[in-house]
Amino acid sequence: MGGGADGASAVIGGNGVVGSYIVGHLARQGKLVFALSRSKRERSEGEWIRADLLEPNTLILPTFSTLYCTANAVLLADALPYLLNPSVKRVVAFSSTSVFTKQDTEVAAEKELIRQLLAAEQKIVAACQQRSIEWTILRPTLIYDEGRDSNITPLSQLIRRFRFMPLVGGAPGLRQPVHAEDLAVGAIAAAASHAAANKFYSLGGSETLSYREMIGRIFDALHLQRRLIPLPSWLWRAGFGLAQPLFPGSNVAMGIRMMRDMTFDCTPAARDFGWSPRAFHPIFDQSSVRLLSRES
Repeated sequence: MGGGADGASAVIGGNGVVGSYIVGHLARQGKLVFALSRSKRERSEGEWIRADLLEPNTLILPTFSTLYCTANAVLLADALPYLLNPSVKRVVAFSSTSVFTKQDTEVAAEKELIRQLLAAEQKIVAACQQRSIEWTILRPTLIYDEGRDSNITPLSQLIRRFRFMPLVGGAPGLRQPVHAEDLAVGAIAAAASHAAANKFYSLGGSETLSYREMIGRIFDALHLQRRLIPLPSWLWRAGFGLAQPLFPGSNVAMGIRMMRDMTFDCTPAARDFGWSPRAFHPIFDQSSVRLLSRES
């Protein structure tokens, strides 16, 4: 394992959708970066360190000044005291705008997850404050990275398989999908910004569009004709039990939320660290299509 250095960074979730972009951008800037994850991945960027937040007492890390965490904030909250060595100056952790959008969910598991996430945010803040370490917590909206994410990619798989998409209530609810790479760039900028210290930020994409239009653009990216089937909410509720096997990982509340706006003011992020994400125009290139084909 290489030695630490002032200005070095550690990225928890370094193999993940957002974390891998953080590692890549820092490495290309000539920065020393340690990619922490539970499983090793062959990479030419950064130095990999096996780390499991469920076993924080086993962590043996070099010194670093900035800690990024794109992994589950609930796990980070418990492990953070083991990670904050005297050289750490800033912690940038990812949470989710779900702490707002799912507070009134009818699904008990979602309600419990939001309770845990809110508690984790406060625990992270308290751990940093106790050690006089600056912190920034980023709450993204709907994250995508073609072929890799758990939001747009599963929807694209369903569309490729069935060639249509049911939309509860016509899906007028507004969304701000945000690309994983933009979040990585934003996290690095936030870490370098004094104005972003000790603050929470909601981060959405540059474009606000209806859920219906968002789905339509996935059809466009797959070069398929848009086939959007509106369903009344009562029919979605009544038929969900039969349809659930076709939509793995979904629940009734997910469909109902298609009708609700889930947008946030990103002006503070633009002001404090130059947040400037791309518009939502997904591109499923050959590598993305191969991933989708294997997972469909």
